[in-house]
Amino acid sequence: MFKVTPNPPETDALPESDPTSPYSALDPTKLNDAAERALDHYLKPPAPPQRTPSSMFVVSPNIDTESLLAHACESMASASIMLSDFAGLLETPYRNTLLGIQQVVMLGELAVNRALDNLEPPTRN
Repeated sequence: MFKVTPNPPETDALPESDPTSPYSALDPTKLNDAAERALDHYLKPPAPPQRTPSSMFVVSPNIDTESLLAHACESMASASIMLSDFAGLLETPYRNTLLGIQQVVMLGELAVNRALDNLEPPTRN
């Protein structure tokens, strides 16, 4: 079966540019800037909020490293003893969990002690 198709219009009959185009008088730079702003608004993730630490408990910034490590070691030793004592009051499944936590604290204490050993003593005049 033959289908009749109309001839396309002559190219001379088409206008070369649309005189009513809304974009002909606009600056391409301004269009590009507007497109960038729109893309940033919809596609760019928002910046994470600035984290401000609580000032309730603040460690003085002028404390030396040796003092900080010594305090951390004492705190971890205390936590290890408390966990060990509390584990003695519990039944087997909970006791094992608590003793595992106590072991992790004790390993942290050993690492802090090693850091203390590696510190060079300050030279005194």
